[in-house]
Amino acid sequence: MNPAENYILQQPEPYKSILLQLQVLIEYSFPDIELKYKYRIPFYYIKGKPFCYLNASHKRQYVDIGIVKGGEIQIHKEHLVTEKRKVMASLRYKKVEGINDKVLIEVLKKAASFY
Repeated sequence: MNPAENYILQQPEPYKSILLQLQVLIEYSFPDIELKYKYRIPFYYIKGKPFCYLNASHKRQYVDIGIVKGGEIQIHKEHLVTEKRKVMASLRYKKVEGINDKVLIEVLKKAASFY
């Protein structure tokens, strides 16, 4: 098992369930995506370049999917969190039921179009 998968499986609930659901959605939607372990978190790469990361923030109590070119995305902006970042944007989830598959996939597909 690679360190990125280990990171996901070692998280307490509800973080583990959220991360697993995100992993399934991402890997199903992007069959050529590569999961690595960078900066001590799971990081997805497209065409050899950083694409998005998964981070369980226990302190803030959410799972963050940070999108490297998220600042360029013009769809579903009401769901994206930039927090004064110009390049990155995030989608954040506090529970599995809060994951809107359609929004997540559309945002990620738009981000992938920049590669």
